[in-house]
Amino acid sequence: MHERSSGQFLYYPVESKKADSSKSKKSTRALAMSVIAAFAALTGGAIGAGASLVAFSSMQAPAPVVVNNTEAVNWVTGAAVAASPSVVTLSVTSPTGSGNGSGVMISEDGYALTNSHVVTLGGSTNDVNVTAQAWDGRVYDAEVIGTDPTNDIAVIRLIGSDSFQPIQIKDSDGLNVGEPVVAIGAPLGLSSTVTQGIVSALNRTIQVASSEVEDGNGSGLRFWDGFSQRPINLQVIQTDAAINPGNSGGALVDQQGRLVGINVAIATSGSSGNIGVGFAIPANTALRIADEIIEKGFASHGLLGALVTDSVIPNSSFASGAEIVELTPGGAAELAGLQAGDVVVLFDGQRIEGSGELTAAVRAQPAGAEVEIEALRDGQRLSFDVTLGDSRDLESN
Repeated sequence: MHERSSGQFLYYPVESKKADSSKSKKSTRALAMSVIAAFAALTGGAIGAGASLVAFSSMQAPAPVVVNNTEAVNWVTGAAVAASPSVVTLSVTSPTGSGNGSGVMISEDGYALTNSHVVTLGGSTNDVNVTAQAWDGRVYDAEVIGTDPTNDIAVIRLIGSDSFQPIQIKDSDGLNVGEPVVAIGAPLGLSSTVTQGIVSALNRTIQVASSEVEDGNGSGLRFWDGFSQRPINLQVIQTDAAINPGNSGGALVDQQGRLVGINVAIATSGSSGNIGVGFAIPANTALRIADEIIEKGFASHGLLGALVTDSVIPNSSFASGAEIVELTPGGAAELAGLQAGDVVVLFDGQRIEGSGELTAAVRAQPAGAEVEIEALRDGQRLSFDVTLGDSRDLESN
């Protein structure tokens, strides 16, 4: 999704009409209360007014979402009101290029999530200068705390304030297919864009190209064409909420404005525009990676210690699992009792249909995670308790 041409990877704070100078802070708070009250009524009181009033608390700042008729507010408006103050615009420059993207605030003291490819200009450099514009127009210098190209997540920190509004988080493991979601960003440079859709699929695995994943520079995301760059596998949420270049690093939120994913890639069909198939990194994965980066400076990834390939159903193109071709001596798979020839069909409760899905599922786990694997061997379905290794020790899977 990374583009360097003008109008790409832009996210601007959501704008409102210029406030009438005769309006007081009291009327601003009244507007906030009306929007929040309407939203709470629509969502069964799922979010309190107090949690969202910060969006309207400054007379110098525009409201993050335009609301002209509070009596006609729907859940999409409410979700945007709740989440927009936690979204920032990123400007990234280096001696060799520049780009834009967005980030999502996760702490009051300035930590934010974004994509690795946004803050590394598609994996081209680690030598960047990052500035961030908050929803109220204030601009901050930002530092890159760490990147995880394997899952295309990065953590930055905005410098100069300790009063940012962190986004509320939803347990992404509790998502349902068909659940309404909203993407917030600036597709094709069109600021203040909110798009509505549903969760189209869960536990989807996509394969995208990465610019030198192992060197920590980041990854420029697009669908792997088999020729130019090495692929990585990402475990993602699929959505039909319109996502286009410019939404990268932005928020995918639920009806209450809670973060469910970080927008990362789109499927295309001969063009760069949206065709109704977009992807987001699950919030649980993104937050796990962010916590490790903040605490340790890097994110760990599980290692199965097995070379795998697709187990293809005869006379078809459909894979029915991930077949183990070779085991790493002393690796996690061998220690758990798995053997070459076993076909993995279930990983930690997730159905596995091919080698890419298994690789993505393993890499989404932290080093040392304990998981259950089910595999077929000689017609029997066997279960194995596996303690994953650390991908930094060996890149065999």
